[in-house]
Amino acid sequence: GSNGAQVPLSAIATITERPAPLQISHLSQFPAVTVSFNLAPGVSLDAAVAAVQQAERDIALPASVITSFQGAALAFQAALGNELLLILAAIVTVYIVLGVLYESYIHPITILSTLPSASVGALLGLMAMGGELDIIGIIGIILLIGIVKKNAIMMIDFALDAERNQGLPPAEAIYQACLLRFRPILMTTLAALLGALPLMLGSGAGAELRQPLGVAIVGGLVVSQVLTLFTTPVIYLAFENLARRLSGRPRMAAEPAE
Repeated sequence: GSNGAQVPLSAIATITERPAPLQISHLSQFPAVTVSFNLAPGVSLDAAVAAVQQAERDIALPASVITSFQGAALAFQAALGNELLLILAAIVTVYIVLGVLYESYIHPITILSTLPSASVGALLGLMAMGGELDIIGIIGIILLIGIVKKNAIMMIDFALDAERNQGLPPAEAIYQACLLRFRPILMTTLAALLGALPLMLGSGAGAELRQPLGVAIVGGLVVSQVLTLFTTPVIYLAFENLARRLSGRPRMAAEPAE
């Protein structure tokens, strides 16, 4: 006190016992608390991240509290932010290369028209297998950009050669291309598909990481193989007719196939 006498601590404070953290973590020089979570069976990381963000909005945290994801959730968000740009860059690069090779603005579009069916097949495969569209699945879709377009390349290249060297009309040229290129298309597709089967059906350590990649590739190849044999000739003829109308050239009548 003022006269030098000792004053008990209970006179100026209330002492209580309660649990306290053994250490206080900091992130960017601010006190931080880590809240971890595990994924329930059948729940994707994307859905879990969305649920956590919705819980933050429902709680209405004060402005002084800042939240951020770490670990796999942070990597997932960063990957999703870049994957769209990577896919667009891959498509643009492929278009430029094909445009230079074929000296055309239209035929690369015909070849790239096979990509939507491959993407749909990859998504259907992941849904059928109960998988999720994670980073590995997106990588599988990017790989399909370089795999599935070879079907259209085989047909378009043969059809263009038949038009230029044999004088066939577009309809007859693409018809012959479908007939004569079917076996090489089927062989190359089966080779790629069988190569991806071990990824899809494999077991053991790390299988859960490889399986979405194999499922995406197999699903994309199967659907693309079935659809591109029908859609590619239709798109090829549509663009050929459009190019002839724009250039003022007369349409060439299709000759009956033998």
